[in-house]
Amino acid sequence: MYAVRLHAFGPAENLVHERVEDPVPGPGQVRIAVRAAGVHLLDTALREGVRGPLPELPALPTVPGREVAGVVDALGAGAPDGWLGKRVVAHLGHAPGGYAELAVTDAGRLHEIPGTLDFAQAVAMIGTGRTTMGILQFAELGPGSVAVIPAAAGGIGTLLVQYAKNAGATVIGLAGGPEKTARVEANGADLAVDYKNPAWPRKVRAHLGGRHATVVFDGVGGDVAREAVALLGPGGKHLVFGWSGEGLRDGGPYLVDGVSEQVLGPVMLGRAGGPDPMRTLELRALTEAAEGRLTPAVQRFPLAEAAAAHRALESRGTTGKVVLEP
Repeated sequence: MYAVRLHAFGPAENLVHERVEDPVPGPGQVRIAVRAAGVHLLDTALREGVRGPLPELPALPTVPGREVAGVVDALGAGAPDGWLGKRVVAHLGHAPGGYAELAVTDAGRLHEIPGTLDFAQAVAMIGTGRTTMGILQFAELGPGSVAVIPAAAGGIGTLLVQYAKNAGATVIGLAGGPEKTARVEANGADLAVDYKNPAWPRKVRAHLGGRHATVVFDGVGGDVAREAVALLGPGGKHLVFGWSGEGLRDGGPYLVDGVSEQVLGPVMLGRAGGPDPMRTLELRALTEAAEGRLTPAVQRFPLAEAAAAHRALESRGTTGKVVLEP
């Protein structure tokens, strides 16, 4: 098969599209003929040798990627026969291997893809959608809510705009540049503003006419977060799930005592509850998409162009979830 491998930590050019041996599923595992593989900002940090929130860096050479969708084409010993030939999606956990034509994972990680979703949409919901469902556990959105969403043209931002609008909230979407703000507006935001324009907070305040934001969904950090938090009224929430504007490796998120709450990791999983909190959030995300309430935005690259996908993601030149297609 063909896969994208990383032989040395470093720039995007270190991602090499090459022939490797086909993986063989072990006991309780299945093999997936991959039709779509998700690309995450964390992948770019790992590529450079920064482990971020993961316990350790992968051993080299490695095939990056932890989100895949496709068709089960082989079963390991003890894997349920019913999975063979099914359209499935899975998050591989800490194990890499997604940027490939074939990937293996435990059968217990699989979800059958609802008939209404294509492979790329399913990949978007298993990763980005799962995180979105986790973040939304901390927000009580309704007709009186005013939600400010930085990076509103991104994968999570796109879903947050849709969910908040469905809940009846007033939605302020922030994005970088006219093309992205146009996408945010088309996605249903009440106001889409370009955060590259220093006057953007003034435009938001004028639109709100004396109202205050009730929640800021912040995956960006930096100056954009500072300006957004300043829009909050008494009792407002600043929900932090990333700080891509400052780089995943540097410092930490912008936080304000009594206002900010970091919602990733154990906090998110603890709120989801159940014997398998990750799976609970994955099922919620897939259900929201299958029933038409959420529609992920997807930007597709050929598998062989994984390096270009990384460069685009790092330069904020993407919209929606970035997906590789073999």
